[in-house]
Amino acid sequence: MDLSDTREEAAFRMKARQWLAENAPKGIADRGFALAIDAESVRVLTDWQRRLHEAGLLGLAWPVEYGGQGLTLIESAIFNEEMARVRAPAPLNELGLSMGAPTILEHGTEAQKKRYVRKILSCEEIWCQGFSEPGSGSDLAALATRATIDGDEFIVNGQKVWTSLGHLADWCMLLVRTDADAPKHRGISYLLVDMHSPGITVQPLRQLTGEAEFNQMFFDEVRVPRANLLGPLNGGWGVALTTLMNERATLSLATVMRFHNVFEDLAELGRSAIRERTCTLDARVIRQTLAQFYVEVESMKYLAYRNFSRLTRGGTPGPEGSISKVLWSELNQRMNDFALVLQGPRAALTEGSPHAVADGRWQYAMLRSRGNTIEEGTSEVQRSIIAERLLRLPKGY
Repeated sequence: MDLSDTREEAAFRMKARQWLAENAPKGIADRGFALAIDAESVRVLTDWQRRLHEAGLLGLAWPVEYGGQGLTLIESAIFNEEMARVRAPAPLNELGLSMGAPTILEHGTEAQKKRYVRKILSCEEIWCQGFSEPGSGSDLAALATRATIDGDEFIVNGQKVWTSLGHLADWCMLLVRTDADAPKHRGISYLLVDMHSPGITVQPLRQLTGEAEFNQMFFDEVRVPRANLLGPLNGGWGVALTTLMNERATLSLATVMRFHNVFEDLAELGRSAIRERTCTLDARVIRQTLAQFYVEVESMKYLAYRNFSRLTRGGTPGPEGSISKVLWSELNQRMNDFALVLQGPRAALTEGSPHAVADGRWQYAMLRSRGNTIEEGTSEVQRSIIAERLLRLPKGY
């Protein structure tokens, strides 16, 4: 496989690089993989997404008739990679862009595509994902939120949890049980739910960082038009898999670039620790640890290239994404833990302290990274997917 850009791709990369140099927002704190939730960040990232949209740099591989640019996945990957390279923040409506719209474009009716996709691009409507529940976080198909049919409407009752940006969202990708007697994977439907509907209550959940990035949501007799059913009735499991696979596939190369940035920052912290002797580790141990991190980041890169190559040949995102999920989530935790080791006693100083290293950036990232091996599917579940669906190992009992 030739990983170099063609002449046209190289020209597109340079155009994207120049535009980002002139337009990327400045002064936003590095929050790693966290989503922005404070009022000022929401304002800045909303404006940022709208500028990207106006410049024709969102939905690059989506059909023109739905607001996209009609280009290919390669241009989309190049732009996402360049965004990460210059450390530009993700658009506010990242869940809608990476999961909601791709799922609607694949499974939606013509009316649904025309109704929702353009407003996701322009950030007129923000989206959240209503999948996990208190009793079915790792076993998603065991969800209990129910929807019964009443004429031309579904009536939804139940609870969802760990819903990122639920407090800001206008629309929700909601999984509900519509056939209680069917096998659990076959009685699920996928609804597009207006978050302003009567009967929806959103309550924030406080994290280790002190922020409330995600929420729990309660649905009490919420009425949803049958026209908002995405895909077939009781066939929502296949639609949900499209959402989950796109979540990991669409931004994989950009994720690798972000890890390259983190590694460079960590390497500089390591060099400083060696010069200033801020920790008790021998210089050889520091260098060896950094070398191992470099190897792992490079491994992520070539795995991302392999998965992306499959997509460009007409394939669909598959269970290989579970490998990437385990790699990046556990690597992020180890890298941030090591950053605190390198700081020695100053590791106890957090954001706001005048003596904190990088204004407490690593301390915040360490706390936030605890959620990496839970969100988007726990490491335990991902390893089971790898074992069963990729290695074809027998299920253990």
